[in-house]
Amino acid sequence: MKLLIASDIHGSAHYCRMLLAAIENEKADRVLLLGDILYHGPRNDLPREYAPKEVIALLNPLKNKLLCVRGNCDTEV
Repeated sequence: MKLLIASDIHGSAHYCRMLLAAIENEKADRVLLLGDILYHGPRNDLPREYAPKEVIALLNPLKNKLLCVRGNCDTEV
């Protein structure tokens, strides 16, 4: 089984698409997301292409491959 581990998308559709490309390129069986998936946090600037709803739409098809851990910014969501 091949795992891909990532974190800190912070609601960025740009970085989520990069993650999806890495998942495909690496042929990962499972993906472990280590938090800060949708929200950028109150102290951080908006990330590139901030679009949390788009991130959800991009990740939903992978729901059977994903294991997500809440990060410090995810507690606000």
